[in-house]
Amino acid sequence: MSKSKLEYIWLDGSQPTQGLRSKTKIVSNFSGKLEDCEMWSFDGSSTQQAEGNSSDCLLKPVFICPDPQRRNGFLVMCEVLNADGTAHPSNGRATIDDQDDDFWFGFEQEYFLYDVETGKPLGFPVNGYPAPQGPYYCSVGATNAYGRHIIEEHLDACLDAGLNVEGINAEVAAGQWEFQIFAKGAAAAGDEIWVARYLLERIGEQYGVSVNWHPKPLGQLDWNGSGMHANFSNSTLRTCGDRATYEKICEAFRPVVKEHIAVYGAYNDQRLTGKHETASIHDFSFGISDRGASIRIPIATVEKGWKGWLEDRRPASNGDPYKIASRIIKTVKSAKV
Repeated sequence: MSKSKLEYIWLDGSQPTQGLRSKTKIVSNFSGKLEDCEMWSFDGSSTQQAEGNSSDCLLKPVFICPDPQRRNGFLVMCEVLNADGTAHPSNGRATIDDQDDDFWFGFEQEYFLYDVETGKPLGFPVNGYPAPQGPYYCSVGATNAYGRHIIEEHLDACLDAGLNVEGINAEVAAGQWEFQIFAKGAAAAGDEIWVARYLLERIGEQYGVSVNWHPKPLGQLDWNGSGMHANFSNSTLRTCGDRATYEKICEAFRPVVKEHIAVYGAYNDQRLTGKHETASIHDFSFGISDRGASIRIPIATVEKGWKGWLEDRRPASNGDPYKIASRIIKTVKSAKV
């Protein structure tokens, strides 16, 4: 009789930023298929998702992939449900209105790697700061790229898990990196980002390195923050061939700036200042190939005759991709094109 290790992963009720939780279930003769993953439960009073006198919350498996770090292991991403089977208030995935997977998302996940001993990003001396920004972006060399061994191990783990990771690169600050994931279907994109985040956190444990998802961990210093740019399209954007349609969709975002910012990640006001390739959190703009705009129209979209995608540059690195995608879908649909 074979035994398999199923790591059930879910989002807790922490505020203002939800955290990852997981626990292992041992099953016999497992098929490896999502439909054969049973519902499970956990103590919601320990994760800020229930009261102690009625603490059972349910885990509904929604995504599965091989666990690249465990023999006979699988990673099982789950939605959190109330005991009666309804979606828990912390369940952002349940708010996505994309039943036919018409929406495609590509998330650019930035983050910092922190040394848990010094409490500073990798590459930062114990006292003071490294050389100013400039040599770190897409860099190579021991004085420019810090933590590459972790990044490479994470990339291999994502690929071995079957995640659709499309690339990695060193970012503009010392100790800052990025990975990109694309998926057809908003929920699928969110599932893969969360599993990739989980793998990165777990790999960091081995090296005494934590992952800092805060959008501006270095405060008001003259260093870039971390975002999670959301590239998105639907069949209209992919096929319309019409500039006016693109501009109408972009304009649909203007009256709902607050609704988007509300789900784009906590402390994003510290990042969206109008500096360091960001638009001000108080403004809304869009433009062709404009990385200082709220929404960038990629030049590739224009060159293909207005057939392609848009990039919302406002989401923060700590944002929930489920909630971000859900809000973007709602706004695009409101354009009624």
